[in-house]
Amino acid sequence: MARGWEADPSASLEKRLGKSAKELGTSEGRDECPDIWQLSNGDIAVIGRDLTEDYSGRLPDGVVLGPGERLVVIPGLMLSTAKADIADA
Repeated sequence: MARGWEADPSASLEKRLGKSAKELGTSEGRDECPDIWQLSNGDIAVIGRDLTEDYSGRLPDGVVLGPGERLVVIPGLMLSTAKADIADA
């Protein structure tokens, strides 16, 4: 069965949304995970801690992780600082 949306692995990381983990002080002074990027095709890539196993048994009704999907967590501050870089719908 075809899915309504597929990630395009050929899209490149084009623009960081918000501030880096280093700028936010969430990486112990190193420029490492987490991060939010807009891809060349307009999709969004999120780099965070993989907590799929931790949440798998307690997802709310209607929330399903499909094959190949992972649940990642980033600091709320990181998403808040990215708000100015995210276009309104």
